[in-house]
Amino acid sequence: MKISNEFKVGALTAIAITLMILGFNYLKGRSLFKTGNFIYAKYPDAKGLMVSNPVYVNGFQIGSVYEIENIDQNLRNISVAVRLKDNYNIPENSVAEIMKDPLGTPSVEISLGDSKKYLSSGDTIHTKSSPGLFNSFTSRIMPAVDDLKETIETLNGVLLNINSVFDPNTKHNLQEVIANINITTASLVKSSAAIEVMLNQQSGSLTQSLNNVNSFTKNLADNNAKVTQVLSNVETTTNHLSKADINGSVASLKTAVDNLNIVLNKLNSKEGSMGLLMNDKVLYNNLTNTAKSANILMDDLRAHPKRYVNVSVFGKKDKTGPLTAPLSDSTKH
Repeated sequence: MKISNEFKVGALTAIAITLMILGFNYLKGRSLFKTGNFIYAKYPDAKGLMVSNPVYVNGFQIGSVYEIENIDQNLRNISVAVRLKDNYNIPENSVAEIMKDPLGTPSVEISLGDSKKYLSSGDTIHTKSSPGLFNSFTSRIMPAVDDLKETIETLNGVLLNINSVFDPNTKHNLQEVIANINITTASLVKSSAAIEVMLNQQSGSLTQSLNNVNSFTKNLADNNAKVTQVLSNVETTTNHLSKADINGSVASLKTAVDNLNIVLNKLNSKEGSMGLLMNDKVLYNNLTNTAKSANILMDDLRAHPKRYVNVSVFGKKDKTGPLTAPLSDSTKH
């Protein structure tokens, strides 16, 4: 059967158109037949998302947008079909978000969840609407604008208060304050001059004080050996003290003090001879009387010896009465 040239041209044209359509769809990431793994996402706003736009997970492209179509006639919900390059394990609680790049094409970013169950082909993934660049900028700038408005209102109130405070009397007082400040400044200038005189290297008091300090340090340096010897003696003394039985000495002293307290307690009590002698008033009086009687006896023996020793050498016996009180010369002793 002979084929005409017209048929050949028509067949080639049809094949070329078919190949062109297939190549165009291939370049867009679509195939003539809907095969592979697909997941779906629903958005109220597609934000300029186009077919063949990339789909990322952690910055890695796992697929592309296969098709975009409206679910209802009111365009309230838009369904986006995502074709995956491979059978990836995407948790069920993952979220797909449209990221709008002002310098490039929009893309879909999937944030992986922590579920142990994974999406199957044909399942619908959770979505989240991200604010646009202008909305994000507005949401960040509005708090600052509100703070600025509040600051302006506060500043306005402060200025009103300043205007109300600065009456003629207040202005006069302010002028007096400034005058006092000028006087204080002049005093500071005079004080600075005095300090400069004091710091003069020739006759300043500070220089003399520093010279005295230098002389003192020089004397210390000259007597360094003596100071070292004194410190060595102090160290030797402290070593001896550290080696001494201070605890034993303190214990012995404590024992002696306890014994002395016991003796004093006995002296204060009426026990023993010393205690009775010190605390018994009757015994004291008796001893006093005995000593007085002994004193009288001795005086009487010295004044009238013939009464006690009868020797003819002395003549007649002394018949005068005995003494009843000590002689005046004996009481002087």
